[in-house]
Amino acid sequence: MRRHLFTLMSLACSLALAATVYKWVDEKGVVHYSDQPHPNAQIVSVPAAQTYKAGEIPAAPGGPAVPPAQPQPYQGCAIAQPTDDQTFSNVDSLSIVVRTDPALRPGDQIFLMLDGQPLNGGVATGSEFTLTPLDRGTHTLQAVVRDGAGSLMCQTSGVTYNVHQPSILGPANRLHH
Repeated sequence: MRRHLFTLMSLACSLALAATVYKWVDEKGVVHYSDQPHPNAQIVSVPAAQTYKAGEIPAAPGGPAVPPAQPQPYQGCAIAQPTDDQTFSNVDSLSIVVRTDPALRPGDQIFLMLDGQPLNGGVATGSEFTLTPLDRGTHTLQAVVRDGAGSLMCQTSGVTYNVHQPSILGPANRLHH
C-alpha cells in the first residue's frame, strides 16, 4: 500500500514537472510511472498544468468609491464640575471637569472659556483642568469641543459659580494684624 501511495505521489510530481511520463506494470502486477523510459513502458499523455493569471480588478459599478464613514457627532457635552450656582469659600483652586457623550475621540480637544475669555491662553485644557488662582465674584464657565481641523463639535451651556474670598483688609485676615 505504501509503495502504491509513493508511486501515485511520484506520478503527481512527474505530471507537474515532466512533459513525458512512462507507465509500465512489473511482473508482480504493480503499476509504475516514471519520467525515464523503461522496457515495455507506454507513454502517458499528460495535459499541461492548468494555470490562472489574475486580471485587473474592475471598478465597482455605480460610480466612485464610498468615502469612509464619518464619526458620529457627540450626543452631548457638559461641565460636570463645578455645578451650576455652586459657591466656593476660601479656596485657592477650582477643579473643572468636562464630560462628553460618547467619550472624547482621538484628535478632538476641549477648550475652556471663563467669563467669555479663553482659559489657558487659548490652548486645549483636556477634560480635567485646575483653575488657579481664583478671583472673587460670580463667574461663568463654558467648554467647547473642537476636532483636529478646529471645527466645533460640541458646546456646553454656561455654568455659573461664585467664589467668596476673605478680604485682605478684613478683620479675620492674619496678615492685617
